[in-house]
Amino acid sequence: MSGNPRIILLSGPIGSGKSRLAAGLVGRHGARLLRTRDLIRAARPGVPEDRRALQRAGAALDRTDGGEWVKTALARLLDQMSGEPDPPTLVVVDAVRIEGQVAAVRSAFGTLVHHIHLTAGESALADRYASREAAGDEGVAFEAARRQRTEKGVEKLAALADVVIETDRSNEDAVLTRATALLGLYPRSVTPLVDVLVGGQYGSEGKGNIVGHIAPEYDLLVRVGGPNAGHKVFGDPVQVYYHLPSGSRRAPHAKLLLGAGAVLRIPKLLKELGEHGIEASRLSIDPQAMIIEDEDIAREGELAKGISSTQQGVGSASANKIMGRAGMNIRLARDVPELRPYLREAQEVLEDAYLRGYRVMLEGTQGTTLSMHHGPYPFVTSRDTTASGCLADAGISPMRVRRVIMVCRTYPIRVGGPSGPMEGELSYEELAARSGIPIDELRTTETTTTTKRQRRIAEFDWVQLRRSALLNGPTDIALTFADYLGIGNRGAYRVDQLNQTTLRFIEEMERVSGVPVSMVSTNFGWRNVIDRRTW
Repeated sequence: MSGNPRIILLSGPIGSGKSRLAAGLVGRHGARLLRTRDLIRAARPGVPEDRRALQRAGAALDRTDGGEWVKTALARLLDQMSGEPDPPTLVVVDAVRIEGQVAAVRSAFGTLVHHIHLTAGESALADRYASREAAGDEGVAFEAARRQRTEKGVEKLAALADVVIETDRSNEDAVLTRATALLGLYPRSVTPLVDVLVGGQYGSEGKGNIVGHIAPEYDLLVRVGGPNAGHKVFGDPVQVYYHLPSGSRRAPHAKLLLGAGAVLRIPKLLKELGEHGIEASRLSIDPQAMIIEDEDIAREGELAKGISSTQQGVGSASANKIMGRAGMNIRLARDVPELRPYLREAQEVLEDAYLRGYRVMLEGTQGTTLSMHHGPYPFVTSRDTTASGCLADAGISPMRVRRVIMVCRTYPIRVGGPSGPMEGELSYEELAARSGIPIDELRTTETTTTTKRQRRIAEFDWVQLRRSALLNGPTDIALTFADYLGIGNRGAYRVDQLNQTTLRFIEEMERVSGVPVSMVSTNFGWRNVIDRRTW
């Protein structure tokens, strides 16, 4: 066949872990598995499936040509695979048994062949053999299996292998990691594949609308934070996301991930999964994500009086995750039976995405000026909302970042009540007079998604813009609510259709931040994002 796949030869005694490594290579890297019995039956059709019959047939073939038959049988099976619509790029042979088999395959396929030998102490091998449930093992004791001539000589193959792994000194994950490294499947350099999207103000910047616009470009959508912030994606119907990435329906092909720093309210999450039709095969939840209990919500009642908390229990649950190290009775995602089908470690999901070259979008929640560490304390949220904070919560290295998109609105808002300072606060009457938008429409729009409170609204804060740019290091700014600079902007689908006030505003944003305004949202229809990106 032309375009041969890479071939992994496994060798080692019975119970050394070959089957587990083979399964890991199939599951993690999509390898195609060829067992010894597959090769024997390709060479001698009709051989029974039991171990003794297969061993006798294999030994007879080895006596005939010293192992050359493996090369011929493998070539025949690879030729069959080459005619498939999606032929494999990686094939695992489990296992080779004598030196002649290894030599024959290497002579035929050269540098495409990688040989891994697994071994372990005799007691570990015996224990594993006793606990395994391999077909054909019935009635064959470990000592008898080990006395078989080919089995007795299998450790000689260690001298020929590219790597020898003692599986009683490395756990299953470590064995797979070492095999992956041998195959060169871990890239030697870090390819930036992650785009981070954060709010540049106090939240409610219209992040969901921007995510909805760009989500179809990505293969994996990641979200952190908790249900104290609802993201809207406008369409028919309007979609609201509290836990899930906002592009979940706009990018139906993309996988979804909630990182270890996420905080989850189980009834709300399960309802959201049902509303958006999200299956367990598509969504991964890190086992260490924190759970919000009823007590957490009750505990936050007093916060609403002092800082206009959304009272969703996110801060209390986050505090419990810290204090729980001292023995408090807390629950993580791994402790919730309903979430078991979704549990996958974020690092495994992300590494798989990197290996496959997937585009990844990390969606932050709330806004930079609400950061626990960098906002006007105590009028802040319970986490760091900057790009770096979101990366930490998701478990993504800064080296993986390609772009940082900071979303800012023309008139920033804060939730109603004692939510903290805001420069140049405006009345809705004044905003209606400036924009031409009816005041009733403004009041309806400026109602919070989660708590249904009326928002406070203010003049654009240029100092805030500069500070948020310093904190996030954005490569791009997405400007939203351009219609607040004139209702006529709602009919703009190109930059030259925006009014002069908006064009001057964009020019000054770029001058103050040092960052291009590459997207402009003029309304909340699916076509109302003017896209000026050059990437």
